[in-house]
Amino acid sequence: MFVTCYTKDSSYIFVTMAKHDKNCDDAHLAVQDTLYVVGGKWKMVILSILVRNGTKRFGELLRETGMSARILSKELNELEQNKLVTRKVCNTKPITVEYSATAYSRGLKEVIDAMIRWGRGHRKRVREAA
Repeated sequence: MFVTCYTKDSSYIFVTMAKHDKNCDDAHLAVQDTLYVVGGKWKMVILSILVRNGTKRFGELLRETGMSARILSKELNELEQNKLVTRKVCNTKPITVEYSATAYSRGLKEVIDAMIRWGRGHRKRVREAA
């Protein structure tokens, strides 16, 4: 059986797992795999917008996220490579580009909703503590 995992230098490799691996090891690897694909500062922000609100143009994503154009472009490209986002170039003048969540990324909706609930609760807790 092959699973993706990490080396100490954060490179992504395939390794063979022994048959006696424990469930916690499997869960650990699953979390690592998930974070490899959707981790970082911006990917879940972008996915939350596209999964919850539907198709957006590049400029709309730029305004909603507050990211720089260079970083947004890089993040969208990585999400597209991982089949989480589709990119559509519209034949308009000027040319517009639209991004949509794929059916695969819509599987993250429960995770996104849970993160929103947790984040709102955390923000409230921090405000109350101040």
